[in-house]
Amino acid sequence: MSSLISKIKSGATNNQPPPLESNPIMQYFEVGKESSSAGHGLLWKVHDAYRKSDGKECSVFVFDKRIAEKLYKVKRKETMLDRIRGCVSMLEKMRHPKMLQILHSIEEGHNTMAFACEPVIASLHNILAWHQSMVEQGGHPTVMPHPISLAPPSSHQQHYVPPQRPPYAKEYYFLDIELRYGLVQVIEALHYLHYTSHQIHRNVCPQVIIVTKRGTWKLFGLEFLENVIGPDPTEMMTVSPWSIKVAKLSQPNLDFLAPEIQTNGQCNILSDMFSLGLVICAIYNNGKQLVQANNNPMLYMKQIEYLDHQLNAVLPRIPAGLQEAVQRLLSRDPHPRPTTQLLPLIKYFKCQSETAILAMQFLDVITMKDPNSKSNFYLGNLLEALPYIPKKLRWQHVWPALQLEVRTAEVLSAVLQPILWLINEATQEEFSLYVMPTLKICFRNLLNSPRSVQASVIILENLHVILRKCLKEELTNEVLPFLYSSLENSANQIQTSSLIALQNVSDYIDDNSLQNVVLVKIKDVLEKNPNDVKVISLILGFFEKILLRLEKGHIVDNVIPTLLSMRLTDPDIVNRVVILYKAMLVERKFNLNTCVMATKMIPSLAPQTVNTSLNVDQFTNLMEILYDMLDSIDKHQRYRLKLDGYTLPSPERHRRLRHQMSTDNMQAPPFNIPNLRVEQRKTSSAEDMARKNSVTAPSATGSVGGFRSTGIGQWFFGSSNSTNNDSNFLRVANAFPNRRLSDNTLMTPKIRIAPSCASSPGGTPGGSTGLPARRHSSIGPQERRGSAVNLSPPTAYQYRGRGGSGSSLSVPSTSQCVGGSMPNTSSSVPFLLTSSMQSIRSRRPSTCLSNSQGSGLLQQLSSGMVRHLPIGSAGNVQVHAPHWPFQGASAATYNAMNNAAVRKCPSLNITLTR
Repeated sequence: MSSLISKIKSGATNNQPPPLESNPIMQYFEVGKESSSAGHGLLWKVHDAYRKSDGKECSVFVFDKRIAEKLYKVKRKETMLDRIRGCVSMLEKMRHPKMLQILHSIEEGHNTMAFACEPVIASLHNILAWHQSMVEQGGHPTVMPHPISLAPPSSHQQHYVPPQRPPYAKEYYFLDIELRYGLVQVIEALHYLHYTSHQIHRNVCPQVIIVTKRGTWKLFGLEFLENVIGPDPTEMMTVSPWSIKVAKLSQPNLDFLAPEIQTNGQCNILSDMFSLGLVICAIYNNGKQLVQANNNPMLYMKQIEYLDHQLNAVLPRIPAGLQEAVQRLLSRDPHPRPTTQLLPLIKYFKCQSETAILAMQFLDVITMKDPNSKSNFYLGNLLEALPYIPKKLRWQHVWPALQLEVRTAEVLSAVLQPILWLINEATQEEFSLYVMPTLKICFRNLLNSPRSVQASVIILENLHVILRKCLKEELTNEVLPFLYSSLENSANQIQTSSLIALQNVSDYIDDNSLQNVVLVKIKDVLEKNPNDVKVISLILGFFEKILLRLEKGHIVDNVIPTLLSMRLTDPDIVNRVVILYKAMLVERKFNLNTCVMATKMIPSLAPQTVNTSLNVDQFTNLMEILYDMLDSIDKHQRYRLKLDGYTLPSPERHRRLRHQMSTDNMQAPPFNIPNLRVEQRKTSSAEDMARKNSVTAPSATGSVGGFRSTGIGQWFFGSSNSTNNDSNFLRVANAFPNRRLSDNTLMTPKIRIAPSCASSPGGTPGGSTGLPARRHSSIGPQERRGSAVNLSPPTAYQYRGRGGSGSSLSVPSTSQCVGGSMPNTSSSVPFLLTSSMQSIRSRRPSTCLSNSQGSGLLQQLSSGMVRHLPIGSAGNVQVHAPHWPFQGASAATYNAMNNAAVRKCPSLNITLTR
């Protein structure tokens, strides 16, 4: 009997497939070639197809009724056909996501029965048969060690022979996560049958497990369902054992049958779990079944006796987390077998891929969820799980579900987030193959649907992600037209997002479209939103990016009019407009017309000079651009007038801003000289006195009482031959302790203290030795000796030399003043007064003076000082010297000197105070 069946099947296989023209299903579907087989006994031939109404991809299952006619009598033939019809009808009623989804109910022709379902790759039996053939001929195992793509791995063997493909075998490689997820799906399908439908499948085997093109595993083959009678699904019920007296196509698959059915004629829901255990072993055993009875019940029973031994040989190939569960599933006693409630809870299914598996499970039932649940899933769980889903399953399992949701406006904005994630991770080939066809439909729907504002915003703000993957034709024909149309949209949100997209994708827009299309549309956007600060700011940002790509004509015709139409109220906008104008002036190729500057640009910016919201930097930039524009106008207009024969004087403009920012106008702290009081002169000025001194005694260089006659006069009023005639004539109210006479040579940038005498150290012009020397009043004018005291202040300041600026404060360095003496300040740089006088106070008194010489020296001092005072001058000179250099002088000596000075010049009141 079995040989007859084999001959009939082989003959049916060799013959041409039955014609489908007579089957009514051809009216609704375009059926292609046969791709695989499925169902009990692999009687169903699977064809690739698509629906004519909407082009939806699907698969068409075709059953040849001639097989039943040759095998059965009329009564048994109808029983078999009824089972097949009942199977399809039950699947259509269930519509469970883990069961094969029926798209079109069964249609019958003269020789065929056919129905349409979701697109499938093949049955699990087809895939395992191909892997088994590979292993037998030295190929590769079923389960790849690492996640790979759909392409088969290249063999490293030198003499690799491609395996001979069995009938309907399907080349397909499983990932580890695919196997985990596939087993979970089968368990969930059985759970639905056992606890919701209260039915037993009775024929769980690789032939009735369908692998869809999404990579999901669906349960099929419900021809042998049995209803659970009692309330307890684990309660045994009576069934017929497998018999050789009945055609095998009318009985379940013996190789996956539970032993209690064959030995006791009883079964329950745990009988399906035994069959599931055998399926798991076949998967991890490279497609080879543990039981191969060849439709012989006696051989089946013998192999069941040795099942434990065979299982121990296969266990090492099964993942460690699944081994214990498989051992319990294949227990001959039904009670230790785990149910569909307990099996998904084992550690094998609770691994790192659990997040990915849960996300894919939700996608299987996404069509039954409400829009709010869908949105939360797309924005939350799916985005979290996508990194853990292999690329193969992203496009095979996740993408088809997202592709369907693109047509739904309620969840479109949410589903775009995982789509953008996939686009960012996709290659250009994957993008063109999977994503771009769907995006084309999405672009068209968004332009025509007012309910998709948020979705349009998301796409526009992420348009640069899409453009990175686009081909040039897709960019020109699909993406950029959508962007240009969005600029014309009436919704403010879409216009704003379009401006953001322009900045992000400006590099992808060609110059012609940029100059002739985009600039015109931007001008229209500004006219619709004249007061929107965000829109104005985005337009300015776009101009900043593309300015150098434009030509003069586009600047004058589009950019400048757009800038002029902006309401310059916000300080940041004003500053950015100023920056753009400055860039236009700097760029030579623009060569802006001075008429445009004078009549449009300057009048638009001038009112902002009194804008109180501008900070100092913004105001400075504004004034600078105005000055630059005026300079350009001035040069152009002056050049034109010169060509016309006019001569104009060069204008002297006082630019207060630039003057204020210059270093000449910097504020410096007040310069205070410690212990110095300057009194107002009562009579003539310092210039008059200096001039009179130079007239009355031009060559008075003699000695009076041991002093040179010019010494005291120069000490008080400055050198008679000094070139600095504008120095102030000062009175010294306080002197410093322990200070010599020559140390009173002090000068400041604005106030000069009378210099020392010409014969002081360093003051003799044209000296033979050039070495500084100092004298004592008791020594003759020609007798000089070097100072024993270093009088030079700290040398941290740089000496600017003779003839230096009088406003500089410096001291000569030791390398320029040998011996440390101070040069004559009438022709040298003044001495710098520091805030601390410690260096001056620490100097020791002159050792050239003694107490015995004090009186005579004071008389000579007074006589010499009076001789240098003009006869007609009148005024007060008060010198307060609490630490006069003559340390031994008494009060009587000071009074004597004072009286002598008064007698010599009664008109000038000279008072020396101690």
